[in-house]
Amino acid sequence: MTEKTHASLAIPARETEGGHALPPRNREWKRAKIAIWIVLALLAVGALRTVIANVLQNRSVAETTKQNATQYVTVVSPTQTEGGGNTLLPGTLRGFVESPIYARSTGYLLHWYADIGTRVKQGQLLADLDTPEIDQELAQALAQREQTSSSLGLAKSSMERWQQLRQRDAVSQQELDERQSTYTQDVANLAAADANVKRLQQLESFKRIVAPFSGVVTQRNVDVGDLIDAGSGTSRALFALAQSDPLRVYVQLPQAYAQNVSVGQKVVVTQAELPGQQFHGTITHISGAIDVPTRSLQVEVTLPNPDDKLRPGAYVQVAVPAAAHAQLMVPGNALLFRAEGPRVAVVDANGNVALRKIVIAQDLGQSLEIESGIEANDKIIINPSDSIADGDHVLITQPQKSGKGAS
Repeated sequence: MTEKTHASLAIPARETEGGHALPPRNREWKRAKIAIWIVLALLAVGALRTVIANVLQNRSVAETTKQNATQYVTVVSPTQTEGGGNTLLPGTLRGFVESPIYARSTGYLLHWYADIGTRVKQGQLLADLDTPEIDQELAQALAQREQTSSSLGLAKSSMERWQQLRQRDAVSQQELDERQSTYTQDVANLAAADANVKRLQQLESFKRIVAPFSGVVTQRNVDVGDLIDAGSGTSRALFALAQSDPLRVYVQLPQAYAQNVSVGQKVVVTQAELPGQQFHGTITHISGAIDVPTRSLQVEVTLPNPDDKLRPGAYVQVAVPAAAHAQLMVPGNALLFRAEGPRVAVVDANGNVALRKIVIAQDLGQSLEIESGIEANDKIIINPSDSIADGDHVLITQPQKSGKGAS
């Protein structure tokens, strides 16, 4: 073959139908390679973008998770106990004097003059009774007394005559003694008749039911025409009377606080139906013994009630002074209950939590007196989460200097 022939075999030429030459095939391959590289580059850029987006998203999720896992807490510092504060206890208001009024005579109610809520004075007439049996018994007793008095007069004159006859030795001493005995017996009979008359006259006086003391009528249990039985065994009370100024307040003080009170201490009385109003009383009597069934000490408070805002029988709250049992005090909502005993959560300077075991000296309701377990400069978490544990890291928000009034 000639060189011309070899050249034609190495680079074959493409011709069109008209005999014109076409571009060589290697140009198309170059274009294809360029397209492939462009596609590969685009795929690589897309993959890289996806990887970067995933990394950024993972980092955002991690930061969000870390932020959500961070605990924000509010802390207070223990306060020094200036005093024991007050112990709030339930109490019952009673009239300074209270009494049911029964009839002493049996009869029928003629009329009543005081209804419930009426204020009466001592000795004021409350009701009248009709007692026909007692009236007849009194008339009979008076007649018997007159008979006895007449017999006594005769016995006295007879004895005096027999004494004169005895001086002249006209009668025996035995006969004189008999007359003297008759006279003595008649004297005794007259005294018995007088006593019976006075008894019936006293029963007659009980026909008038009067107030034994000044106060307010709290009950009226009878009406005109009712049959009234004497006594208080099976009969009902006609009226109930109470003296409302001053009042007595009876409080059952738990044994744990029995040493905190003394006669003369001032207390504050409040009633839920009178919000914002306080009434000041004085402890006047303290029971000398602990009640065994309830393990409590009865305390009596005298409470002035000049405007009658308080009513006997009402339920009230009594703030009794309490003695301090420890030097430090924390809010009651700082307490954690664990199986090992009561704890409080303390935060150090680095924000790490330590659960401290404490000894409670006294529970005052909204606050606790702590005997041991904390220091005055500790930061105590209030309203801690039940899941909080030793070593947890927390962030402090709204730090407070005082534990009083924290909620």
